[in-house]
Amino acid sequence: EVILFVGVNGTGKTTTIGKLSRLFIAKGRGVMLVAGDTYRAAAPEQLEVWAKRSGSMYHRGAEKGDAASVVHDALTMACSASLDTVLVDTAGRLHTKEPLMRELEKIMKVASRVVEGAPHQVVLVLDATTGQNALVQARSFMDVVGVTGIIITKMDGSAKGGILIPISCELGLPIHFVGMGEGIDDLVPFDPEAYAEALI
Repeated sequence: EVILFVGVNGTGKTTTIGKLSRLFIAKGRGVMLVAGDTYRAAAPEQLEVWAKRSGSMYHRGAEKGDAASVVHDALTMACSASLDTVLVDTAGRLHTKEPLMRELEKIMKVASRVVEGAPHQVVLVLDATTGQNALVQARSFMDVVGVTGIIITKMDGSAKGGILIPISCELGLPIHFVGMGEGIDDLVPFDPEAYAEALI
């Protein structure tokens, strides 16, 4: 299974991928983390730390390199190693920046050439503190890459999580997990009942 993670800068994509990798490894899956963010200098190193902590394989390319090529090489390696799950980090991008959104399309095309049906999921990582703007972001990413689900971060420091319901309803997207803090175990499956109680 190939899962592509997308979103604007600063939503916590890399950290979220790291936390998820631990959950997958705990379920006995073979996991590879792919540093598809070739723009932010610290991103590959940050992801590598998470790979070591979770016991995942890890692949990165050259700094400022072609993200689609990085993904191509990683998926080829993952197939050779018979891994179950590949989590692909991508550069944070403003949904208004056309060239960066096109790069996501390219990554998706390349992935599908290496692994049939890839990416099997496209997860949009949203920051709860952005409020109404999160819905605008979700629509834009949905138009370009066909998002299949959402993870929302920074729910611990925000009363604006109410945006989850409009996003989920309007776009028909499931919310997979919520990030409740910085700790390694602070990514939890979304519980609608607990969420509703917290809003009241």
